[in-house]
Amino acid sequence: MPPLSAKYSQFVMPDHINVVGTLFGGQMIAWIDLAAAKVSHRFFKGADVDGAVTRAIEQVEFKEPVFLGDWVNFTASIIKSSRTSISIEVEAKAEGRKGKPRLACVARVVMVAVKKDNKGLYQKTPHGKTL
Repeated sequence: MPPLSAKYSQFVMPDHINVVGTLFGGQMIAWIDLAAAKVSHRFFKGADVDGAVTRAIEQVEFKEPVFLGDWVNFTASIIKSSRTSISIEVEAKAEGRKGKPRLACVARVVMVAVKKDNKGLYQKTPHGKTL
Protein backbone atom coordinates (compact mmCIF):
# COMPACT_ATOMS: atom_id res chain seq x y z
CA MET A 1 0.00 0.00 0.00
CA PRO A 2 1.47 3.41 -0.93
CA PRO A 3 2.25 5.70 2.05
CA LEU A 4 -0.66 8.10 1.38
CA SER A 5 -3.45 5.58 0.96
CA ALA A 6 -6.25 3.96 2.90
CA LYS A 7 -8.21 0.75 2.59
CA TYR A 8 -11.94 0.34 3.09
CA SER A 9 -14.27 -2.64 2.55
CA GLN A 10 -17.99 -3.24 2.13
CA PHE A 11 -20.07 -6.41 1.89
CA VAL A 12 -22.75 -6.43 -0.83
CA MET A 13 -26.17 -7.02 0.73
CA PRO A 14 -29.62 -7.48 -0.90
CA ASP A 15 -30.53 -3.80 -0.53
CA HIS A 16 -27.45 -2.84 -2.63
CA ILE A 17 -28.62 -4.75 -5.71
CA ASN A 18 -30.23 -3.23 -8.84
CA VAL A 19 -32.95 -4.74 -11.06
CA VAL A 20 -30.45 -6.80 -13.11
CA GLY A 21 -28.97 -8.47 -10.03
CA THR A 22 -25.71 -6.54 -9.71
CA LEU A 23 -24.46 -3.81 -7.39
CA PHE A 24 -26.29 -0.51 -7.96
CA GLY A 25 -23.81 1.98 -9.47
CA GLY A 26 -24.90 4.77 -7.13
CA GLN A 27 -24.03 2.57 -4.15
CA MET A 28 -20.55 1.97 -5.59
CA ILE A 29 -20.08 5.73 -5.99
CA ALA A 30 -21.16 6.36 -2.37
CA TRP A 31 -18.61 3.80 -1.17
CA ILE A 32 -15.92 5.35 -3.37
CA ASP A 33 -16.67 8.71 -1.73
CA LEU A 34 -16.23 7.13 1.73
CA ALA A 35 -12.90 5.61 0.71
CA ALA A 36 -11.74 9.05 -0.53
CA ALA A 37 -12.94 10.62 2.72
CA LYS A 38 -10.91 8.11 4.74
CA VAL A 39 -7.61 8.87 2.99
CA SER A 40 -8.29 12.63 3.09
CA HIS A 41 -8.93 12.37 6.84
CA ARG A 42 -5.50 10.77 7.28
CA PHE A 43 -3.79 13.30 5.00
CA PHE A 44 -5.25 16.34 6.78
CA LYS A 45 -4.32 15.19 10.30
CA GLY A 46 -2.30 17.98 11.90
CA ALA A 47 -3.38 20.57 9.30
CA ASP A 48 -5.23 23.71 10.36
CA VAL A 49 -8.49 22.57 8.72
CA ASP A 50 -11.81 21.31 10.06
CA GLY A 51 -12.16 18.58 7.45
CA ALA A 52 -12.61 17.95 3.75
CA VAL A 53 -15.59 17.73 1.43
CA THR A 54 -16.04 16.22 -2.01
CA ARG A 55 -15.49 18.85 -4.72
CA ALA A 56 -15.78 16.57 -7.75
CA ILE A 57 -15.93 13.00 -8.85
CA GLU A 58 -14.03 13.54 -12.06
CA GLN A 59 -14.11 10.03 -13.45
CA VAL A 60 -15.83 6.74 -12.70
CA GLU A 61 -15.34 3.65 -14.81
CA PHE A 62 -17.28 0.48 -14.02
CA LYS A 63 -15.16 -2.41 -15.27
CA GLU A 64 -16.75 -5.62 -13.93
CA PRO A 65 -20.10 -6.41 -12.32
CA VAL A 66 -20.31 -6.91 -8.56
CA PHE A 67 -22.73 -9.47 -7.15
CA LEU A 68 -24.68 -10.15 -3.99
CA GLY A 69 -22.36 -11.64 -1.37
CA ASP A 70 -19.18 -10.15 -2.83
CA TRP A 71 -16.80 -8.08 -0.74
CA VAL A 72 -15.74 -4.83 -2.36
CA ASN A 73 -12.25 -3.78 -1.24
CA PHE A 74 -11.26 -0.18 -1.91
CA THR A 75 -7.79 1.35 -2.02
CA ALA A 76 -7.79 5.15 -2.07
CA SER A 77 -4.46 6.83 -2.87
CA ILE A 78 -3.64 10.52 -2.96
CA ILE A 79 -2.09 11.29 -6.34
CA LYS A 80 -1.87 15.11 -6.20
CA SER A 81 -1.94 17.89 -3.63
CA SER A 82 -2.89 21.47 -4.55
CA ARG A 83 -3.26 24.58 -2.37
CA THR A 84 -6.78 23.80 -1.10
CA SER A 85 -7.48 20.34 -2.52
CA ILE A 86 -6.21 16.84 -3.09
CA SER A 87 -6.85 14.40 -5.94
CA ILE A 88 -7.49 10.80 -5.01
CA GLU A 89 -7.54 7.67 -7.14
CA VAL A 90 -9.81 4.91 -5.87
CA GLU A 91 -9.69 1.29 -7.02
CA ALA A 92 -12.50 -1.08 -6.09
CA LYS A 93 -11.84 -4.80 -6.33
CA ALA A 94 -14.70 -7.28 -6.01
CA GLU A 95 -13.99 -10.52 -4.18
CA GLY A 96 -16.45 -13.39 -4.44
CA ARG A 97 -16.30 -16.81 -2.83
CA LYS A 98 -14.94 -18.28 -6.06
CA GLY A 99 -12.23 -16.93 -8.30
CA LYS A 100 -9.67 -14.22 -7.85
CA PRO A 101 -10.40 -10.60 -6.88
CA ARG A 102 -11.28 -8.53 -9.95
CA LEU A 103 -11.00 -4.82 -10.65
CA ALA A 104 -14.63 -3.69 -10.57
CA CYS A 105 -14.33 0.10 -10.68
CA VAL A 106 -11.81 2.95 -10.76
CA ALA A 107 -12.51 6.59 -9.96
CA ARG A 108 -10.82 9.93 -9.42
CA VAL A 109 -12.15 12.17 -6.62
CA VAL A 110 -11.19 15.73 -5.64
CA MET A 111 -11.56 16.66 -1.96
CA VAL A 112 -11.31 20.26 -0.72
CA ALA A 113 -10.06 21.29 2.72
CA VAL A 114 -12.58 23.39 4.67
CA LYS A 115 -12.52 25.52 7.80
CA LYS A 116 -15.37 27.19 9.66
CA ASP A 117 -15.30 30.99 9.36
CA ASN A 118 -16.40 33.50 12.03
CA LYS A 119 -20.00 33.30 10.73
CA GLY A 120 -20.06 29.54 11.29
CA LEU A 121 -19.92 28.70 7.58
CA TYR A 122 -17.44 26.29 6.07
CA GLN A 123 -15.11 27.80 3.48
CA LYS A 124 -12.40 26.16 1.40
CA THR A 125 -9.03 26.89 2.89
CA PRO A 126 -5.35 26.28 2.16
CA HIS A 127 -4.27 23.12 3.95
CA GLY A 128 -0.49 23.66 3.95
CA LYS A 129 0.31 19.97 3.34
CA THR A 130 2.41 18.45 0.56
CA LEU A 131 2.90 14.93 -0.73
